[in-house]
Amino acid sequence: MKNTASDGTGLSRLEISFSFKPKNRRKSDNHPHEVDRTIEPGNLPRISKLMALAIRFDGLVRHGEVRDYADLARLGYVTRARITQIMNLLNLAPEIQEAILFLPRTVKGRDQIREKEVRPIAAVSHWSRQRKMWAKLTAGRMS
Repeated sequence: MKNTASDGTGLSRLEISFSFKPKNRRKSDNHPHEVDRTIEPGNLPRISKLMALAIRFDGLVRHGEVRDYADLARLGYVTRARITQIMNLLNLAPEIQEAILFLPRTVKGRDQIREKEVRPIAAVSHWSRQRKMWAKLTAGRMS
């Protein structure tokens, strides 16, 4: 702290300087417990997030943490119809679910596969037909 001379008005000015060091600094790069994680560029496709959400919601209902889909809708502030659309993704063949979960990130533009395009596939009860529809949908789109 330093007190400067009066500026002629009878009032003096007070200047204060301090240094600031944040308490919660990130750990150094050479910390032994730190895991090296590199984040890929781009965003996860929305359909991938919805597939993961459907799997999570199914687990919540199965374990009794949530009573039913109506409770999920109330908790998520969405309609029961929207929850049903999301949960219908579980009707897809397991390899299609896996493919959706591991779709490449969207770096530029729209997602390659959208949920609205997958709904008709999930409505088909035969997995062999689903696989054919999925192959047709993804042909030429996947990089």
